[in-house]
Amino acid sequence: MLFIELLKAVFLGVVEGITEWLPISSTGHMILVEEFIQLNASAAFKEMFFVVIQLGAILAVVLLYFNKLNPFSARKSKAQKRQTMRIWYKVVVGVLPAGVLGVLFDDWLDEHFYNYQTVAIMLIIYGILFIIIENRNRHRPARIKSFDELSYITAFGIGLFQVLSLIPGTSRSGATILGGIILGTSRYIAAEYSFFLSIPVMFGASALKLFKFGLYFTGMELAILLTGMIVAFIVSVVAIRFLLRYIKNNDFKAFGWYRIILGLLVIGYFVFVG
Repeated sequence: MLFIELLKAVFLGVVEGITEWLPISSTGHMILVEEFIQLNASAAFKEMFFVVIQLGAILAVVLLYFNKLNPFSARKSKAQKRQTMRIWYKVVVGVLPAGVLGVLFDDWLDEHFYNYQTVAIMLIIYGILFIIIENRNRHRPARIKSFDELSYITAFGIGLFQVLSLIPGTSRSGATILGGIILGTSRYIAAEYSFFLSIPVMFGASALKLFKFGLYFTGMELAILLTGMIVAFIVSVVAIRFLLRYIKNNDFKAFGWYRIILGLLVIGYFVFVG
């Protein structure tokens, strides 16, 4: 029985590791996958698992960007350390809107919006927006191509877009990347800033869910959680590297079409099969 549950955790970790960073909604995929792969655990554990598994994904960002985000590196000059601290200041500014509203409305949002209808609609809406905005910006050069050029006002503006991701199906990375592009950042800076914003957001969300669940796990629950996190970490490293290579020569329209198709599949499945 434990072996089967661990296999489920491996599969869920793969889905989380891929979908957390690509702008295609990890929640949307998890809701769909959960229809076919049900963990043999309590409802409280599963609710916590689907959030805390993201800690594995976030550790991938910490690993890949450790030097860039480490303001205490002995290899950095004073100017470079100040530059790193400015990145963190901009991350804090960007995190504030979603952080405050997420804490205040976490339970209410789960109760009213964690359903396939909301997820499907958000998948389709933001898929269409990606296509429209990319077409609009086809011949518009980005104004902001480095973090030095990213102002605190723009950082806060992207943080406001991140608030949209509190609704399941929106995609946290999708909302922040879309917001960054609309506000004039390059795709690369929008993606990296989205990664950096995820660090405090995911740590905070995971801590909140762990606090609500309690730190008392059975042996099986702990094994399932750790397996999912480890797999999510490994797959996230690959997914992040893929996305950064992809956007050097491509736009986000392919993800927009994918979201639309997935949203229609979710609706079709739950209406005609579920």
